[in-house]
Amino acid sequence: MRTELADGVEIRADGDRLDQVLNNLLQNTQRYSADPATLSVQVRRQDTEAQLTWEDTSPGVPPDALPRLTERLYRVDESRASASGGSGLGLAIAHAIIVGHGGRMQASASALGGLRWDIWLPLNTEAAHG
Repeated sequence: MRTELADGVEIRADGDRLDQVLNNLLQNTQRYSADPATLSVQVRRQDTEAQLTWEDTSPGVPPDALPRLTERLYRVDESRASASGGSGLGLAIAHAIIVGHGGRMQASASALGGLRWDIWLPLNTEAAHG
């Protein structure tokens, strides 16, 4: 796993809920990436937001499925999801947590061949001015 964390990026958030989001993304990477899997996580400041970029290796997701990944009960491949224990709720819950924190979450194709998630959360302005 490769990580890049920018200095001075601070958000105000419920740590348990953000752990839930990251654990869900990690479970999906472990469940759906072919061995040997590679994961890249970057956190950087982008204007008034923190941007987390999560990228894993193949296989990816068909382009038409990307916008639907956070829909409740949606599965790209019903047979594969059922066999691996996926309920179709994890990404919908993760999306709701991010939106509840005033952020947004978007899926796209990863340069590593798998799935890329970009998550934007508002920066903690009190820390910047305190």
